[in-house]
Formats: sequence, C-alpha cells, structure tokens
Amino acid sequence: MNDETTQNTDTTHQDNHKDEISHTLVHSGSAPKPEVIQILPMRETVLFPELVMPVVLDRPGPMAGAQHAMRNEQPVGLLLATPDDNGDDNDESPESRLHRVGTGANIMRYVTGSDGNHHLVCQGISRFRVREFFKDEEGRLSAKVIWIEEPAPEGDKHVDARMDNLRNSALEAIELMDQPSRELAHAIRSITSAALLADAVAGYLGLKAKEKQQILEAVELEPRLDRVQSFLDYRLEVMRLSRDINQQTQQRMGEHQRKAMLREQMRSIQRELGEDESTAEEVQRLREQLDEAKLPEEAAEQTDRELRRLERMSDASAEYSMVRTYLELMAELPWAKLSEDRIDIQASREILDEDHYGLDKIKRRILEHLAVHKLNPEGKAPILCFVGPPGVGKTSLGRSIARAMNREFVRASLGGVHDESEIRGHRRTYVGAMPGSVISHLRKAGTRNPVFMLDEMDKLGASAHGDPASALLEVLDPSQNDTFNDHYLGVPFDLSKVMFIATANVLDAIPGPLRDRMEVIEVPGYTREEKQQIARRYLVGRQLEQAGLTTDQCNIGDEALNALISNYTREAGLRNLDREIGAIVRHAAVQVAEGKPGPGTIGPDDLADILGPKRVDNEIALRTSIAGVSTGLAWTPAGGDILFVEASRAPGSGRLTITGQLGDVMKESAQAALSLVKARAGELAIEQERLDTSDIHIHVPAGAIKKDGPSAGVALYTALASLLTDRKVRADVAMTGEISLRGQVLPIGGVKEKTLAAHQAGIHTVLLPERNRKDEDDIPENVRGALDIRYVSHVDQAIEIALQDAATTA
Repeated sequence: MNDETTQNTDTTHQDNHKDEISHTLVHSGSAPKPEVIQILPMRETVLFPELVMPVVLDRPGPMAGAQHAMRNEQPVGLLLATPDDNGDDNDESPESRLHRVGTGANIMRYVTGSDGNHHLVCQGISRFRVREFFKDEEGRLSAKVIWIEEPAPEGDKHVDARMDNLRNSALEAIELMDQPSRELAHAIRSITSAALLADAVAGYLGLKAKEKQQILEAVELEPRLDRVQSFLDYRLEVMRLSRDINQQTQQRMGEHQRKAMLREQMRSIQRELGEDESTAEEVQRLREQLDEAKLPEEAAEQTDRELRRLERMSDASAEYSMVRTYLELMAELPWAKLSEDRIDIQASREILDEDHYGLDKIKRRILEHLAVHKLNPEGKAPILCFVGPPGVGKTSLGRSIARAMNREFVRASLGGVHDESEIRGHRRTYVGAMPGSVISHLRKAGTRNPVFMLDEMDKLGASAHGDPASALLEVLDPSQNDTFNDHYLGVPFDLSKVMFIATANVLDAIPGPLRDRMEVIEVPGYTREEKQQIARRYLVGRQLEQAGLTTDQCNIGDEALNALISNYTREAGLRNLDREIGAIVRHAAVQVAEGKPGPGTIGPDDLADILGPKRVDNEIALRTSIAGVSTGLAWTPAGGDILFVEASRAPGSGRLTITGQLGDVMKESAQAALSLVKARAGELAIEQERLDTSDIHIHVPAGAIKKDGPSAGVALYTALASLLTDRKVRADVAMTGEISLRGQVLPIGGVKEKTLAAHQAGIHTVLLPERNRKDEDDIPENVRGALDIRYVSHVDQAIEIALQDAATTA
C-alpha cells in the first residue's frame, strides 16, 4: 500500500497549489472508461472528481500498478484503506480493508524521486463502485468497477438554495484563513455545477479522511450538499474561535510590548537627565521576580500598585525601603510552589520505627492520617496535637512525618508569645512592621505545603496587645485558613495545603475553642525498659559521635544504663538521661584527649566516680516505717510521680491543720477524708475520745511544689486511718483515687503515667478505682506484669489491702 501526502488538509497545502487551482476545476472530458482498472490503496487521502492532487507511492505493488496504467494510458482507481486493529495497513491482502467507493483518476505526471519513492500528479475523473477485486497475472491489484455518473438536476430550487448557502460559507472560510487565497475564492464563485461545488469545497475544507469518504459515497446531490455544509459549519466555528483567540493573544502581547517600550523610553529619559538608574533597575528586577512567583489576582493587583508607587519614589525616601521590603517578601513567598507528596505507607512505617522506639498507638494514628491524605489529597485533614511530658519525642515525630511525606519541615515555638501581631503580623503603617510567624516560616520553607509544627502551644499568653490563641483559630480551621489574612501582607494567603501539627505539655492550658479544632494524641512517658532501648539505639551513639569517640574507647554497658536510669534520673522523657550519658562520654573524652586509651566499658560501679552519688533515693521503706504515712500517685506535666502523705496527731480539741502548699481541691479532699474517718470510726475500731482530744496535722512533703487535685483522697484517708489505728501502711503499696463521704472510690485520670511512676519507684502493688479498669489497656504490658494492680470501689477495700495487721505492726 502506498504512502501519500495528505490532500489539502490545511491552508499550507492550499497555498502550495494556488497555481494548480485553474486546472483543478477543468472537466476531464468524456473519454470511454474501462471496466477493469488498477487499484492504488490510499492511507489518508481521498480524491474527488475534477480535482488535482499529488500522490506518493512507496510500495512495490502500487508502483507496478501505476506504471502499468501509465504505459497503457488507462486511469487508476484510488480507494481509501482502513488500518487493521494493530494500526498496520500492509498490502498483503488489503481487499477486506478497502472501501468500495473511490475515484478514478488520470495520471498527469509520473516522477521517480531520489529517495526511491514514486511521485504522481493525479486528476479525478469520476466516482466508481467496486464490483470485484482480483489480481492480474503480474500480481497487481485490480478491480472490476461500475462508474457512477454525476446527477445534473436543472431548475431544482432546493439544490440552488443549498449551493448559494454552501458557496457563502466557503467564501467566509477562505477569508478566515491565515493567508486567504484570491484564486481559490474566484474559482468557488465561478462554479455552476452543484456536484462540483460540493466536491471542491470538501477537497479544500481540511476534513479527516473518513469524513471525506462519507462525502465521496454520497451520490445524491441534496444529501451531499447537506453533509458538506454540516462539516463546513463546524470548521467555520473552529476558525472563528481560533481567530478570536489569536486576536486576544496579539492584543495582550501588544499591551505588554507597549509597556516594555514605555519603560525603555523612561530609562532613556532618566539617562539623558543624569538621574540614578538604580530605581528603575530595582523595579524591573522586582517585577520579574513577581511575575515568576505567579501571584493570585488580588495579590498581583496589590503588588502592581506598590510597584507603580515605587517607580515614583526616590531611593533616598524612608518609605522606599519599606515598599521594597514588602515587594521582596511578596516575591519570595511560595504562592504557587508545592512539594510533591510521595507517601508510601510501608516506607513511612519504617521511617517512624527508625526514628522512634515504642509509641505504637501514636505511630498507628500517624499512618492512618497519612493513608487518608494519600487517598484524598484534597480532603480537609484534622490538625494533630501531640500532648505529653517534655522529652518524649513530640517534635521529632513531626520531623518524621515531614520526612515520610517528602515535605519541608518548619517549627514555630509559641512559648511566651503574648501578642496577636506575632501570629497575624503588623500593619505596614507602623515603623518596623513585619509579617507574622506563620508567613515568615512559610517564606523560609519555600513551599506552600510544608509540615508546620506549632510547638509549646500550651505556653501561649495574652496581654493588652491581643490574644494569640484567638488568632490561631483561623490558622487551624481548615474551612477558613484558605484565606488567611496577615496584616502585613494585606491580601489573603492560602494555608489549606499546610499540614499543621501542634505540641503541648498540658492540655488544660489550651483554650477550649482552639482545642476543639485539633485531634489530641497523648504521647506518654517511657518505661525503664523503653528508656534503656532508646538509650542503647539512639542516645549513646549520638553522644559518642558528637564527642568523636568510638565504642572501644567508651562503652556504657546495659547494667550501667539501668543504674543510670534508676539512680540518676526520674522523669517521663529522656532529656536528663541524655545529659547524664553526655557527662559520661565527656569524661571519657578527657581521658582520650590526654593520650590515655579511655575507660573502655563503663559499669554501674563507675557511675559514682563520674556523676557523683545517687540522686534518686528509694524513700519508700523509710517513709512508711511509721504509722500515718501513705504513698500516693500524682500526675504532673512532666509525667507521673509518687507523693507521700504524712499525718500526725497531738493533744488538742480535734482541729485539722493542712500544710505542703496544697490547692483548694486537695484541702477539701483532706477535710472529706477526716470526716469519713470520723464517720467510720466504729468500723475502724477508733475510740471517739481519741478523735475529740487530738489535733490532726496532714502534711505533703516537697512543700515548694504546688499540689492540687482530688485523686489523693484514698491516700489521705489511708494515712489518717493508719495514724488513728496505729497500723502501718505497707511499704510496697501506692494508691490513687477520689473519695466521697459515703466511702466510694471515684475514677481519676493519668492512669498510665501514675502506674509508670509507681513502677519506676519500686512499688509492687497499686490500688486503682474500679471504674478505671477500662484504662488498663493503656498501661504498658511489661508494667502490668511487674505490678500487682488491685481495683477498689470502696475505701474499706483499700484499708484491707494497704494496712498491715495490728499484730504485724506491733
């Protein structure tokens, strides 16, 4: 099958054949037409009768058929072929893919090209329909055909009306061409045959091959004219739209060129006047940077106004530097720059496991958050807020999330922020105005979708200059932050793509409306075993690297780490442990720097020489060796802790004294505990005379630290019962729970932190309220296994477990 050039599919072909137009529309005469002709299959070309068209042949079969017809002065038949399903149109057996209606043509010129292809110029004679395909004795594709005569109706007003309409549309299409052809327009006007007009317009219309084939197969005049008119109407709409688009583009380019010319003239005038060119160059530089920043429409209008102001200012003006600084900020902000998210859940899980030990629930929630974001990137995800003691890894979790998402990470510390302007920025009317911390950190990140950590959110303050917590409401609300308004910018900035993460030590210090916009994820303290693993995997290696030492020069053994955790630190996090490891490593670094081989492996016995005596004493046995002392459990912002409740009595009139810097709630708990003891004096075998003639003093040591809350009720009641019954409290028992005047033990919070503190302090038995049994799953498994956790619903159960028998006490 041949490879031919496309016939008249664009205006370029029309221009190349203007000199052939006068020949195109000349009738080919009425020579007799043979019944058998050579067939030339065409790929993308359809020839119409009376039209002239170049054809290129590149295959042996069609070449042989064309040469045979040329030698015998016979016409050839051009038939459109349809490629097979694989897009192949080879001519091994093309009959099944050839249309049955084609155009007979005389070969007017035959040239063999230097590239091996054969170039023909053909003129259409008439339509024909194939009766039968066959191959002659030379293997050339031939066909028996029926020639189709063109209908020639005379005086048909329907045909005449269609001709006039088609002619007008064709002339309009010619005028809409990039380079209108006068010769083509003249030829169209001079055609009097309806059939020839339809074929000529279709030939120069630029239709697809299958559309031309439809017109070729339309023999009747009215359907043929209607079909050509339909295709031409569509083509006219496309050409009109193309013209409008070109005009708009040229208008915009003309306006841009006009402005560029005026600016160049302005620079020339300034050079002639001897004025400084730095202002014009500065404005031009800023304009180019702002164009590259792709600002939204409102911001672009604002910066354009400021640029015009800057052009009229002297660079010696004080306002000049303010406007220039503002424009530089607008150009540097990431208005349209986004980091490409690459969220792989398995890789994210590995990153979290690599950076953090334990914290399984937190990791699972983070992976859920990432999975939802991967499946629906346009969704409004909740703001995560990590709440936990210092040093448990809240900030580093944010860094790991950024690394897992392939995003930039920025951190803004909110501790001590007490001015709304530090969030929203200052208005530019003030001297020294600057944008708020949100915009400033986005400028530093260089992208509009970083992971943005708002650290220490519970340390926000308020003053006469406004409440920064209220300013953060807009920042953290996904339904509002797409139009965040920084006072310095003066235009909205879209924060909807930013992934905000907040951290806090105490949830209660965060205002309610702000807390309502975040999903709180509690990050608990670490157990002794977790601290040992973290120290072994991360802390020791990091300190050795910072000191430039190897493990051969300084190796802290597991027993030394256990002793370090138990005797030198008591915290929920790891910062003090990290500092103590750093002190050991620096001790070894001094020896190595002096030329000594270093201490090598450090055991628990070496800690006293390096760090001094133990800093954490086990006070349990000492504190509970006398009646009237009980061990309670407390929650603090730094994690759980144990506290001791001491009660003593002296001769008096039944007066109660409470010391230890206790809050109002804890004082009320002490009053309730004493009232409950008096009410249950009979069950506790306490003589009424003893109550009436004794003054009771309750003291909670560590008086410099404020203490409050109702959860010490059970410990207060147990200490008073121990004092007045002379029965000691078991040294290995700690308790927590609020009490009522009916003796019920009510639920409390911070179960995990309190049990961790008990475990670290060497407690064996912990009393918890029965209604806190549901929180048992939050306690680490190894802590549950090490502790004997008893659930009590009444103070009698607590007394039965906590107090020693009278005989044992004696």
